[in-house]
Amino acid sequence: MATQSTNLTQPRSDTRARLMARIDAFFAGIGQGMNAYIHRKSRSDEIDALNAKSDEELAAMGLERDDIPRHVFRDIFYY
Repeated sequence: MATQSTNLTQPRSDTRARLMARIDAFFAGIGQGMNAYIHRKSRSDEIDALNAKSDEELAAMGLERDDIPRHVFRDIFYY
């Protein structure tokens, strides 16, 4: 006579899968935050560099001081 037994570990596996999904979401959130910070920081550096220029240098670039943020974020905003 043959005997078969089955160990069902689905509840444990399901709990582990949910835990792993939460851990993945946590680290994905951190990664998105870091990307946003790096992106913002690089733009603030560009704004600072343009603000450090004289009005004559900005005019040579075709900019006025009030146009600096719009120029730096021109790929995001449509005008």
